[in-house]
Amino acid sequence: MSDDSAAPTVGDVSDWWSTGISRVEPDLIELRGRPIQDLIGSVSFVGVIWLLLRGQLPTPGQERLLEAALVSSVDHGPHAPSIAVARIAATCGIGLNNAIATGVNTLGDVHGGAGEQCLHMLGEVASRAEAGEPIEKAASSVVEQWRTHSRYLPGYGHRFHTVDPRREPLLGRVQEAVGDGVVAGVYLRAAKAVEEMLANGRTRPIPINVDGCTAVVYGELGFAPPLARGLFVLSRSVGILAHAWEETGQGRRNKGPMPPSIQPTYLADT
Repeated sequence: MSDDSAAPTVGDVSDWWSTGISRVEPDLIELRGRPIQDLIGSVSFVGVIWLLLRGQLPTPGQERLLEAALVSSVDHGPHAPSIAVARIAATCGIGLNNAIATGVNTLGDVHGGAGEQCLHMLGEVASRAEAGEPIEKAASSVVEQWRTHSRYLPGYGHRFHTVDPRREPLLGRVQEAVGDGVVAGVYLRAAKAVEEMLANGRTRPIPINVDGCTAVVYGELGFAPPLARGLFVLSRSVGILAHAWEETGQGRRNKGPMPPSIQPTYLADT
């Protein structure tokens, strides 16, 4: 069989892996055009996350907001599926890297995806408000739309917390950033409009939770919704690592989801 196409060149291979994120050559490492030796010791880890994702260093105000959001999501105890399965995996002899991967791989639409979903929702409210629709009406219309395909509203309510203890410090920092001119505040206004709408006629309100609060932060900082989940994964990986490491020191082998003395209910009729 004849092939009239030209043989690939070295340039073709180089272009196949073209990237604007990093440049690595003998004796040279650059991240977004900045030598790594200039970043080490002068730029924080959060600043480097921003640099790699956005192409430039954040302002101090942007960095503080991003750091607050990342800190808020690091851990939520071993009842969180991502933490629980990482601890189980850590007792199976697979190593920390695999235990962390096991935990991270549970972060899907249901566990770990609410921030991304909430950012989509708040973005719809914000867009309608910026187009001139009263924000209360925009919030009501968007929530009604979301509820046609899900009984859960992403970013609101919590199965443990009446008021999520991370709400005030996160939204408070966003409000400060609005006052300082760091962010515009449109996502904050959208989130509060949804929260107020949900509270109407209820004796027990449905406050915004950490997923909603971080969605506000990421939206105000200009991150695309899929990155809300990606940033949550980075944050939660810290807690997953800590729990997996702790579990390796407790001496258990093949840890199951329940102590051996407790047996699961057997459903004889199924």
